Amino acid sequence: MFDFEALSGAIAGQTVLCVGDLMLDEFVYGEVSRISPEAPAPVIAVRRSETNIGGAGNVARNIGSLGARCIFVGLIGEDGAGAALKSALSQENRIESVLVSDPSRPTTRKVRFVSEHFSTHMLRADWELAQPASAAVEQKLIDAILPQISRADIVLLSDYAKGVLTARVIRNVIDAAKKLGKRVIVDPKSANFAIYRGATLLTPNRKEFAEATRSRADTEKSIADAAQDAMQLADCEAILVTQSENGMTLVPRHGEAIHVPAHPVKVRDVSGAGDTVAAVLAVTLSAGADWETALRMANAAAAVAVGKKGTASVTSAELRRKILPHAFLAAEEKIVASGTGLEAQLADWRRQGLRVGFTNGCFDILHPGHVKVLTAARGACDRLIVGLNSDASVKRLKGEARPVQDERARAEVLAALEAVDLVVVFEEDTPIMLIAAIKPSVLVKGGDYTRDQVVGHEIVEAHGGEVLLIDVLPGFSTTSLVNRARGDKA
Repeated sequence: MFDFEALSGAIAGQTVLCVGDLMLDEFVYGEVSRISPEAPAPVIAVRRSETNIGGAGNVARNIGSLGARCIFVGLIGEDGAGAALKSALSQENRIESVLVSDPSRPTTRKVRFVSEHFSTHMLRADWELAQPASAAVEQKLIDAILPQISRADIVLLSDYAKGVLTARVIRNVIDAAKKLGKRVIVDPKSANFAIYRGATLLTPNRKEFAEATRSRADTEKSIADAAQDAMQLADCEAILVTQSENGMTLVPRHGEAIHVPAHPVKVRDVSGAGDTVAAVLAVTLSAGADWETALRMANAAAAVAVGKKGTASVTSAELRRKILPHAFLAAEEKIVASGTGLEAQLADWRRQGLRVGFTNGCFDILHPGHVKVLTAARGACDRLIVGLNSDASVKRLKGEARPVQDERARAEVLAALEAVDLVVVFEEDTPIMLIAAIKPSVLVKGGDYTRDQVVGHEIVEAHGGEVLLIDVLPGFSTTSLVNRARGDKA
């Protein structure tokens, strides 16, 4: 295991020159409400929308969020999307942007419509001109890029085939970087790897690699074999092939191939995961990491990125938690009364940048339906708090014969679950005061509720959080189990 803290400190002193295709990413979230009468297609009732810096701009954001500095060179049109990107980049304090304007083309813009309940992408609409920049704009790009190379520790080319990285721009950048002894990483889009000749590292995904090498690329050996010829063609030191849920394989020109499996993770959105991988490789290699360390860092970062919604950036703190083993509390340490010890724990989690989730219930007799909801809730956050109704609260809600188990017993059973990070006992009939105190990033309930029926939904959404409804497991309820048990006794 490498020294993560030392590497993170070294990353903070690095500067990456990132060049590539900038785009505006928009995500429109809603619920599928019906089928359109005009055509057999789903209708999304829009709930909210987000706008992010996308494409190579997202690579730059990831570089900054990991603690390094980024000099970013990209291309925009003279339109609203270009103005929005220019404004957004100016607010990123670790990014110095050098934007070339081309009035003849629109700024690349992608709008994704997403079913929030199922986390499913329904449709994407693109505004773009996917053709090489004109000779005049190409020269402006070269003139903007070359003076920045000496200021950087490493160069990263993020190619989305939208016109910035023409063959001439690529050639000028790689040749200039080599003269100054700077390494160059390329996230390629062209199937002709020869145009990236002289780069240090190419990072295609499996599909791109298979097309470029005309190979199946379906095993570690087939990737390693095909990579040897590809490296000769591109005159590069290594090729890293990303393979989604199958992990990553890095083949150095000299030495054995290295494969790492993907981290087990609940995938929420793969948008921008490749950007994160490229950014992590750049900052770790520039900080002096070896191939295997850079590979493992990138693999862990990808797992963090796909666990987030939208075009996501990954922080050093999130990467640390994915790489270093978690320190789990003993069950008895997970139980607190409302207002007692909760604030200190929340403050500690927030300092670490953790995403806090919340769900609640009586949990009188824990059954598989409960376990499903709790497990799914934990998959949507970094730390899960469970609000537990006190004995008096359960009695008011369920009747004098309940609870079957007292609050301490119920809390201890919940706290013994790995999915649960904290159990908070509350005295009120609803957890509204507890939710107001916690302000969770995600509020989780069973799918037998609607969003508007979930207590505290307005508090969570007002702070930018989300309500997540989990499909219930048919045939399980505490009330039916209690009635059945009492009937058997009789």
